[in-house]
Amino acid sequence: MKIYEWDKEKGEKLKNERGIGFEEIVLKIIAGEVLDIISNPSSNFSSQKVYVIQIYNYIYYVPHVDDGERVFLKTIIPSRKATKKYLKK
Repeated sequence: MKIYEWDKEKGEKLKNERGIGFEEIVLKIIAGEVLDIISNPSSNFSSQKVYVIQIYNYIYYVPHVDDGERVFLKTIIPSRKATKKYLKK
């Protein structure tokens, strides 16, 4: 099983600002509830992949770096565009 890590300070900031934390993301990943894994569209972060995860009725992008044993989660980005794409009604 992989080890998931993140910056604790960043995690607290995300909880306070966006109401979602890395703990929720890791639970979704472990439960196999990742909708997609895409390449980071930013050329500045080409070594990163991005988890696409649904929390409630919204899609979040979670950029991360995977070294094979550990996955470092960078941030959690709500995406209106991805919500429309992945949660078509």
